[in-house]
Amino acid sequence: MERVGFVGTGIMGAPMARNALKAGFPVTVTNRTLTRAEPLAKDGATVVKTPREVAERSDIVVTMVPNTPHVEAAVFGPDGVAAGAREGLLLIDMSTISPTATRELAERAAKNKPPFRTLDAPVSGGEIGAIEARLSIMIGGDAADVKRATPVFEALGKTIVHIGDHGAGQACKLANQVAVAINNLGVSEALVFAASQGIDLEKTRQVIAGGAGSSWAMNNYAPKMLAGDFRAGFMIDLQQKDLRLVLDNAFADHISLPGAALVHELYNALQKDGGGREGNHALIKVIERLSKIEARVRS
Repeated sequence: MERVGFVGTGIMGAPMARNALKAGFPVTVTNRTLTRAEPLAKDGATVVKTPREVAERSDIVVTMVPNTPHVEAAVFGPDGVAAGAREGLLLIDMSTISPTATRELAERAAKNKPPFRTLDAPVSGGEIGAIEARLSIMIGGDAADVKRATPVFEALGKTIVHIGDHGAGQACKLANQVAVAINNLGVSEALVFAASQGIDLEKTRQVIAGGAGSSWAMNNYAPKMLAGDFRAGFMIDLQQKDLRLVLDNAFADHISLPGAALVHELYNALQKDGGGREGNHALIKVIERLSKIEARVRS
């Protein structure tokens, strides 16, 4: 069994590392704020100070950090993965970053001395999916590397799909984020409209969830919206980062994505009011403000 390292032990990375440990992998972890990695020692992980040390102790290294500059620093910084790499190391970036940056990372890794292999394998499913090891994993890279990494992926997720070459996993994840954002808007509008009509909100949610209007957001986010629970499984700040990547790529290719652009603007209003660290399902707050109607089920 190969040794697995995790760089980044936040909302997603920590439960992913725990699931790798449960599957029997020897695991080494680090985090930019080291105190966030230290609790994993109780689960059996070895905690080290730098990504370089993670690479030195691992055969496969997973990076799970917020954005492109964080990946750049974790991999090619002074104490990054590349500094501790040896030939045969496989780096799996499970962050969500630019497809272009991902392809550049693969090229740099191949030219590193010594060279190492890379996959991009962003995930969907949020904190719940990470905790329960049922993430959807979309992968870009070479088939042989995907085959090698499959036991790790199987410890972390349920839907594991090799999309294509380097960058394809990231492109698929951005497409997923368009659907996530617009689904959140649909659920938000449906619940606010139901509230405006004075009908039972929970019964309405149950009926929609059982019919053609059903979605992951209706089943998982709508109950939190109705309860006023906006704790983050996936932060608005990260949702906005992903939508910005979508819109930048769409602009470059002259692709029209009016729904994604609208949701991005609505999330801007929440960020302006200091809600960037709330869950992305807090989108309903904007629709409530515009309509001057609150959609809540009081216990």
